[in-house]
Amino acid sequence: MIECTTRGAGVQTEGDQTIWIEKYRPARLADIVGQDEIVRRLQAYVRSGNMPHLLFTGSAGVGKTTAAVALAKEFYGDAWQTNFRELNASDERGIDVVRTQIKQFARISPLEGAGFKILFLDEADALTPDAQAALRRTMENFSHTCRFILSCNYSSKIIDPIQSRCAIFRFSPLGSRAIEKEMQRIAEQEGLDIKPDGMDAIVYVAQGDMRRAINALQGASMMGGEIKSQAIYAVTSTARPEEIEELLDLAVKGDFEGAERYLETLMTERGIAPNELLNQCYRALVRRSMPPALKVEFIGHLGEADFRLSEGANPDIQMKALVANMILSVRRGG
Repeated sequence: MIECTTRGAGVQTEGDQTIWIEKYRPARLADIVGQDEIVRRLQAYVRSGNMPHLLFTGSAGVGKTTAAVALAKEFYGDAWQTNFRELNASDERGIDVVRTQIKQFARISPLEGAGFKILFLDEADALTPDAQAALRRTMENFSHTCRFILSCNYSSKIIDPIQSRCAIFRFSPLGSRAIEKEMQRIAEQEGLDIKPDGMDAIVYVAQGDMRRAINALQGASMMGGEIKSQAIYAVTSTARPEEIEELLDLAVKGDFEGAERYLETLMTERGIAPNELLNQCYRALVRRSMPPALKVEFIGHLGEADFRLSEGANPDIQMKALVANMILSVRRGG
């Protein structure tokens, strides 16, 4: 990895290609922020020198992979790479990957005097049911040489026989304080000055995802050492909260032409993705003070548009249909 150095606030040297999410990934369990209870439980395993199979569940960017790697480093020290392997189940999700790569690693004895090896299987919920059934048997047959850490976004997609064999750790989205603390730490290392509005923007954009927050900060740093909200929203192609409120205000007023023009500006001129706009509208609606019946209908329209987009429908048509349905709900009186 190329080391990152700076010449002045926020100005990176030529050829610096460091990815900050890797550069600032915590190397120890104690350095992980926002998951204090999980860290304490994992540290207890390290102290005991033993652990069961583990299931890490939670949304993206909350520390699941970081926790798995840090756990391996604390178990094995300098020999951690010889006794730890990471696989992504979304790359090869069929039964063959279990019968070949996973089984082959699990059956080989640990090295450097370790009591067991660790196999970290990311996005395990992408495995087919047959592959999960084969994985369960592998976990049973080779538990004396290998412990598994399965990571997933949705534990409901993991079959019950696997869940029952694992200690389950539920990673929650990171709070604003955890994200702010990490952003300030990185800013000090990189010579950046994060303004209050810039920090608010990072927290808003991140939605509890540390990886997204760090990427936003690194992207904004390319524009200079002073991090303001304008740079954060620009590099992440995110609408400002007040812009989403303006779009909803136009819909609530029944102004179809105005809402359509504003939507067109956000999508075409600003380049904001339809799915991102749906997500931001939902977040704004949940907090918005408005007649409950109308709020329910608006959220229902968002859900319908989100489903249609996921099925491959035309984004422009669906987003304008969303505005039209909102206007119709207003004119019907919610």
